[in-house]
Amino acid sequence: MSLFARFKHWFAGPSDRPEHLRRGEAGERAAEAHLRKLGLKFLARNYRSDRGEIDLVFREGDCLAFVEVKTRAPDGWTRPAAFVDARKRRLLSQTALDYLRAIDNPPVKIRFDIVEVLMEGERVVELRHLPNSFPMARPYRYR
Repeated sequence: MSLFARFKHWFAGPSDRPEHLRRGEAGERAAEAHLRKLGLKFLARNYRSDRGEIDLVFREGDCLAFVEVKTRAPDGWTRPAAFVDARKRRLLSQTALDYLRAIDNPPVKIRFDIVEVLMEGERVVELRHLPNSFPMARPYRYR
């Protein structure tokens, strides 16, 4: 990518971004607001490591919740959570371990949540929080 293209990408306004990226960001903002209303404490957004990305990280008591947000249009046949397949669960598990390592491995419980956001245009029509949606992928889990 040329230097000019990098600057253009960096300084591009929201209208220059593809629709699926704008929709995904809107879904993440809606999910974050919803989880805050439920009383979870926000810690991080779009945590990245060499192995992947976690959309949102929250704390609820002594438990860290690693949240994957799936935003889709409501006309699909499949629920958005169905797109979190075994490969994605493995990458999320690895990235969660990287996050824990980055914060010096505190003695906390962890869980993986999915938030489904259905949007029509710019409007959220349904939001579903699925706490503890899946266990840490093998071979990373304790048992």
